[in-house]
Amino acid sequence: MSFSDSDSSSHGRASEYKIFLKTSRDRLLYEMLGSTKTGESKSWKKFCVISVVEDLFRRREPLPSMDAIYFIQPYKEKAFVFFSSPVPKELVNHIKCDTSVLPRIGALREMNLEYFPIDSQAFITDHERALEDLFGDVENARKFDACLNTMANRIATVFASLKELPCVRYRAAKAVDESAATTLRDSIPTKLASAVWNCISKYKSTVPNFPQTETCELLILDRSIDQIAPIIHEWTYDAMCRDLLDMDGNKYVFEVPSKTGGKPERKEVLLEDHDPIWLELRHAHIADASERLHDKMTNFVSKNKAAQLQQSARDGNELTTRDLQKMVQALPQYTEQVEKISLHVEIAGKINKIIRETGLRELGQLEQDLVFGDAGAKDVINFLRTKQNMSPENKLRLLMIYASVHPEKFERDKASMLMQLAKLSREDMKAINNMRLLGGSSKKKSASGFSLKFDAHKKNPAARKDRTGEEETWQLFRFYPMIEELIENLCKGDLPKNDYSCMNEPSSTINKEDSKRSTTQSSPAQTSQPATGPHSMRSRRTANWAKPRLSDDANSSESILKSASTDLKKLGQRIFVFIIGGATRSELRVCHKLTAKLRREVILGSSSIDDPPQYITKLKLLSENNVSLDGLRI
Repeated sequence: MSFSDSDSSSHGRASEYKIFLKTSRDRLLYEMLGSTKTGESKSWKKFCVISVVEDLFRRREPLPSMDAIYFIQPYKEKAFVFFSSPVPKELVNHIKCDTSVLPRIGALREMNLEYFPIDSQAFITDHERALEDLFGDVENARKFDACLNTMANRIATVFASLKELPCVRYRAAKAVDESAATTLRDSIPTKLASAVWNCISKYKSTVPNFPQTETCELLILDRSIDQIAPIIHEWTYDAMCRDLLDMDGNKYVFEVPSKTGGKPERKEVLLEDHDPIWLELRHAHIADASERLHDKMTNFVSKNKAAQLQQSARDGNELTTRDLQKMVQALPQYTEQVEKISLHVEIAGKINKIIRETGLRELGQLEQDLVFGDAGAKDVINFLRTKQNMSPENKLRLLMIYASVHPEKFERDKASMLMQLAKLSREDMKAINNMRLLGGSSKKKSASGFSLKFDAHKKNPAARKDRTGEEETWQLFRFYPMIEELIENLCKGDLPKNDYSCMNEPSSTINKEDSKRSTTQSSPAQTSQPATGPHSMRSRRTANWAKPRLSDDANSSESILKSASTDLKKLGQRIFVFIIGGATRSELRVCHKLTAKLRREVILGSSSIDDPPQYITKLKLLSENNVSLDGLRI
């Protein structure tokens, strides 16, 4: 019987480097499931067939002939073998004292796997109500503390599982002479960092082979650092799928012609890492993804024998018996590959149709012009007057961006005038009003309570500066989330300590090699010429990080999957960024981009991953109580 976590170690780098997701998967497969195999147990192959997942609190059919594996949270009402997080001593004693249970336990282990990987470089703690519990009714101390402590425990299990000891940095509180509620909201990253460090500190003595000196960096932030990223239109293939299509998580539902000639059949596919085309195109601009899909289909048809013979038959040419034989032999491979490409051609086509029909390109241009200080009040007012048919959701998102950059335009009765012009309801305006609750504080504030950020070189206030030295990209690819600058500055050791404090002072050698590596990697960009303004939609190509490998067909795209892990060898120390209150697709994209640029695996964590409709609904609920979050839509 063992009460310990895994004895394996990932921080030493002596063994093969494993990316975050693979480490988590291997621990479940081999350390947990594999450890159940004993001399008396059934064979591994037979064991793998058992795939029934049941809720222990529901009545269910008895399965006395099957072996059982329990992976659950440590509550005393349950009998279990594996714990998702550290077990309180009183619960361990409760098990020891139960003579009827103790003889039946073959292993008792703390797996420290109470987080949820959602990407090869991202995890969530599954706190969908984090915004409401932490930033809403802060007078409810019990709900506040429960959310914060559970979140800290789950974050800590990431580091226990990977055997990493982080240098914990966090956005420092700035509120001075503010109300108690504002001060409490402003101190949330500080409180979470303290709770995480308290959990991790215990691992030094309780987890075998846990490092005693810092092996990575953790930066804890909240949504106050960037309120634009969750609502602005992100133009990558991945983000457009989530934003514009009615997807259920990663599941995309579509219709195909019936093989029997009846009604179209509904099919479901998962847009995930196992799909090589998705893996290749997800972070590419939607226009670039569409072009590359067209090229893939054209090249595939030109090289596939079955496709060539079918085209020949359509042209009226008579097919010989040998031609028919070649076609039959090539058809299985042809069908499989053409379905892979056709699926994404259909998805991209549907997205582009929505963009055209909703006038999204013009809206996207105005959004980014506002963010970079190239547009102001007149532009917004003119847009709202001339685009009366724009959806309420898109007009609301535009005004939320406007409020972030021009908070003074929402003082007193100005907000009501904008609401009337946009024909929005008071319910919609709650989202804008509640942005104040996440605003934190800064050196300069307007009377409305929003934080102000100015660019002295712009006529209009700007929330972003153009990044010089970046490779040219497509139009509407100008926007970047704030964590991109924060991560780069963290890697270079340039994060100001007054704004981003450290919970535990790192050893003097923690960043020397990684800072040297990041400087070497970024030096070519620093000497290049500044990028010019955006051109037409098809005048610029996506940066190299967004297109891992150009391939002619779906089959060659699969090489991406095989090379993904080998490309990550010889990386520096990991960087973890945790965002309280929900992360975005653009922030996930940046983590993949910076992993390649900085040669350090950048892992994004958050209470949840929110697409714009979900995030706006959560903002509206900050001032309401007991409202269900099921089926979040605006």
